[in-house]
Amino acid sequence: MRSAAAVLDLSPGAGVVLDGAEWTVERREPHLGRVLLVGADGVRQQVSFRFLASHPGCLPSSRTASAGADRGRQPKTVKDLEKGKLELTRLRMAHLLEVATGFRSGDPLRPGPGEPKPEYDPDATTLTGRRRAKVAELQALDRQQAKLLGLDAVSLHTLIRWETARRQFGLIGCADDRWLRESGGHPKVTEAVREAILAVREETLRGAKVSMRTKDRMIRQYIRETFDPAPEVPSYRTLCRVWKEWFGPGGARQRYARSAELPMKNGHVVIHRPGQVVALDTTILPVMVREGVFGDPVKPHLTIALDTYTHSLVAFRLTLVSDTAVDVAMLLRDVMMPLPMRADWGDELEWPYPGLPAAVVSEFAGHKVAGLPFFTPETVTTDHGSVYRNHHLVEVQRVLGCNILPARVLRPTDKAACERAFGVCRQLLLELLTGYTGVDIADRGADPAADAVLTVDEMEYLIATWIVSVFTDWSARINSLTCCYS
Repeated sequence: MRSAAAVLDLSPGAGVVLDGAEWTVERREPHLGRVLLVGADGVRQQVSFRFLASHPGCLPSSRTASAGADRGRQPKTVKDLEKGKLELTRLRMAHLLEVATGFRSGDPLRPGPGEPKPEYDPDATTLTGRRRAKVAELQALDRQQAKLLGLDAVSLHTLIRWETARRQFGLIGCADDRWLRESGGHPKVTEAVREAILAVREETLRGAKVSMRTKDRMIRQYIRETFDPAPEVPSYRTLCRVWKEWFGPGGARQRYARSAELPMKNGHVVIHRPGQVVALDTTILPVMVREGVFGDPVKPHLTIALDTYTHSLVAFRLTLVSDTAVDVAMLLRDVMMPLPMRADWGDELEWPYPGLPAAVVSEFAGHKVAGLPFFTPETVTTDHGSVYRNHHLVEVQRVLGCNILPARVLRPTDKAACERAFGVCRQLLLELLTGYTGVDIADRGADPAADAVLTVDEMEYLIATWIVSVFTDWSARINSLTCCYS
């Protein structure tokens, strides 16, 4: 259920999440007590205020919250524009008005020289045609000049987005958010208060999870014990806002919050060496294969291990049934061991890294080694599937000395590299194979089961060959020169 602190914004254009699906408020009718919502697919539904207030699965959209409406800040105005940006904003608005009305002033009674131009005449052209003409006009400008005017990357969708913001917010809707002045911050958060917040953050991160009220008391206690005389401490609401801005909403489990303490820069984890973070994920292969030549066609499961620094698929497993903890443990073993060369692989797929001769690696491994990095992973990040939380797999990772870093719930960006790897594999390899089923049952062929001709062994060989010869970027391999010493 939505907490009391989560205020639901029902202004037009705001986002609302109902049972996990995001809707946009198209129209609000307070006199009738109802709201018209529009889904991502264009489906509309009309609901009452009472329905939204009592619905347990109704939440404010994080997309709307990131726009600043729910962060306790005043709406942006033209006074927030930095010096010199107001004229650029007015120039954008003039282009939008010319597209909408044919006149840069927006008023047919005050036409400029030669207005309306033939390509912008509203009586002879359509709105889409005028937008396409404006895109062509801006693309014809000198690139350096267009960049100085903030018009160097304007597409048809950009014009639509600017026009929507102009209709909703006026002139300030045409401005880039990067042109706005920075927030004044929190003047009451002095150096002493900042020191206390960071000290309490460190203490609470290592202990059990506590409420914000307890953190507030700990901050005040730290200031009283450390400083004499004790400086003024901001209110509880201010401390809550500062804590959320600095450290996030704090909805993660305590063990996951501790394991997530990796070097950060601009809100992103900084990964600076191979093997520092290895992401594991499993998907159902969208290709039907056979267990044997005369076996029934089935869809196997593909589990991959991706090094997030080099973006190399350092290991994979193909299983006929859903993977188990033993399969994932063997996948980690494959990450640490060099990949053997197949019988018919050429020399171009052999170990290519400079600085470490292939003969040395072959002598160490006991066989010829393919050009794929191998190392002992320092941190393993997974989703919350039961196979990854199995006590056997957790014990294997502990024995290997790996830090376990589960992805945050409802945070697909934590493992975005894995999803992109699956997409690249599908587009460059799987879509070219017989028995391909597509990503949705509605996109499936007439009879993919009858088209399945590859066996599991043949599919495993094909994927291994493709990873070594195509997917693994050669420049990424050079960057991972030191991975074999881990």
